Amino acid sequence: MQIMLNGALRNVQATTLADVLAECGVAGRVATAVNETFVPVSARADLRLSDGDRVEVLGAMQGG
Repeated sequence: MQIMLNGALRNVQATTLADVLAECGVAGRVATAVNETFVPVSARADLRLSDGDRVEVLGAMQGG
């Protein structure tokens, strides 16, 4: 299936948000949204993605 991950088209085999994150090598504490709707960590394993979904992954940044 094809999804948009942070604005880039990706072909993925996984079907849930948690599995897509693992397949794409996303690790650590991140915030996620699918089709502009926030998805908490507790819901990622149950959220099934569809072809064309837009997934955004945001990580905290440090700096000064």
